[in-house]
Amino acid sequence: MNAPAVVGHPAFDGNGFDPARAEGIGLADTRRHLWTAIRLGWQVESNWTDPLLFFIYTVAKPVASLLLLVFMVQIVGGTGASGEAVRTFVVLGSALWAMLIAGIAGPAWSVLDDRERYRMLKYLYVSPATFLLVLVGRGVSKLAVGAMGTVVALLFAVVVLGLRVDLAAVNWPMLVITLLLGLPPVLALGIGLAAVCLQTRQESWSYPEAFAGALFLVSGVVFPLSILPAPAQIVGLVNPVTWWVAGVRGAILPGGASSVGGAGSLWVTLTGTAIPDAVTTIVVLLLTGSVSTLSAIALFRVSERRARERGLLDRTTGS
Repeated sequence: MNAPAVVGHPAFDGNGFDPARAEGIGLADTRRHLWTAIRLGWQVESNWTDPLLFFIYTVAKPVASLLLLVFMVQIVGGTGASGEAVRTFVVLGSALWAMLIAGIAGPAWSVLDDRERYRMLKYLYVSPATFLLVLVGRGVSKLAVGAMGTVVALLFAVVVLGLRVDLAAVNWPMLVITLLLGLPPVLALGIGLAAVCLQTRQESWSYPEAFAGALFLVSGVVFPLSILPAPAQIVGLVNPVTWWVAGVRGAILPGGASSVGGAGSLWVTLTGTAIPDAVTTIVVLLLTGSVSTLSAIALFRVSERRARERGLLDRTTGS
């Protein structure tokens, strides 16, 4: 006996079947799922606590890290013009790193939290949204938390540490373009790291910090690539984080020191130019970011299929 038709509802045919359910999710569903994942990530990050306490907790770590590096540079670099340039270089890089580490390690921490701490990973996987979309939303929320720390650290550097930023001299078009092009590959690196954590067993909690620490070394965050050996410089030049940091730093302080190029650098050897200009920085960021994003998605698809086949999504390692 056929089911009665739903009167007045054009989405159902005469047999009570909704064709949209067999056609996959549309753009509106994707936006809704992504927004839900972002809100979920934000609630998990803030732990449903008082907003003021959450804000203090979020900005304490980047400000403390910034002060630590500044005091180190103050002792080593002195107070001359060269010491001021080094401090400016380190302050900007350290402030930006608060957002970078949140975006890179965020998706991996989300997998570990949901699998080991909350035991909810298998339920998230069978939710209407695709698992990749859930991780992207969670990563965006963590990136937003890191961005709060970056903004506060920069304001602290300007007000307390005397960082000189001429708003009229800032290259705003380059800053906006670099931010927009750089954030997707940062999240993609986090998705790739999450794919690795899906397969691992013990001590997985240390992987995000270890990977982020390696990138910190080869991304020109607090020192230029020119001081590194050639193999490490190669890793830095093909890394989109390097170009994101260099682009944002060059846009905020045009004419300042660059983390790419300089005397004795591999960039000078390969191109014959002292430092990359704005157009070159954006083009290389786009290329390296595209390769990193596509590679991370492919790695995640392979890892997800293997995890599904071997029952790793509902495994708890006790790590």
